[in-house]
Amino acid sequence: MSNQRKNRAVIIVNYEFYGTKSSEMLSSRPGAKKEADRLFKALSNCNFAVRLHYDLTAKEIEELYEEECDAEHGDCFVSIISSHGQEGSIFDCEGQPVQLTQIYQTLSSQRCHKLRGKPKIFFIQACRGEDIDHGVYLQTDSGELQTDCFSHYLSIPENTAVMFACSPGYASFINRWESMFLKALLEQLEGEGRHLEVACLMTRICGRVAFHSEARGTHAGGKEMPCFVTNLVGEVYPFSSPGREASGCR
Repeated sequence: MSNQRKNRAVIIVNYEFYGTKSSEMLSSRPGAKKEADRLFKALSNCNFAVRLHYDLTAKEIEELYEEECDAEHGDCFVSIISSHGQEGSIFDCEGQPVQLTQIYQTLSSQRCHKLRGKPKIFFIQACRGEDIDHGVYLQTDSGELQTDCFSHYLSIPENTAVMFACSPGYASFINRWESMFLKALLEQLEGEGRHLEVACLMTRICGRVAFHSEARGTHAGGKEMPCFVTNLVGEVYPFSSPGREASGCR
């Protein structure tokens, strides 16, 4: 078993923005850098070979994922991206948008043969709009379908799951220490939640952020509702030790 390949993980954290190719200067994100070390340690403790990168340009992000196509992988691949963003894209360190679908497709079975048939799991910490979620309970039987929010989901390849920090059109929150979303992810990875099947893990993160997190300061009372979409074709336990897999989502 000593020659068994490790699962691989790529973490991209953009926390300083230089605005050389954008008309708008994006604010720095010191909290993102502080939680990056915890993410690295948590994934390493889950037996991942982790690559952590800060403040990348669009070209460097593209090249980084292309390099993964030539790497030797274990049973699955995980990537965490933390940056400013908008619906369907994140911003590089120069303020240029990087389409998320481009990243997903780079690792698809058609383009990345070494990950063919293996689960690819993404966690995206970035805004998807500018609206603030004030956290109301809503019950409805019908409503107008907003297809724009879901159009890019159709480009998510098979055997891929993506979890977003917030719902389409809304802002996500990060302070000088940490973000709501990745804080909840870390709580699971550093605790018994790491043994959950990935859909159950994501469901638990949704509940934790929705009911136990709230913004302070300028947007005091603001809430966040993570969501995820999956094309996985089987149960996946990416962070659990062999024999420790937990059943159920409780």
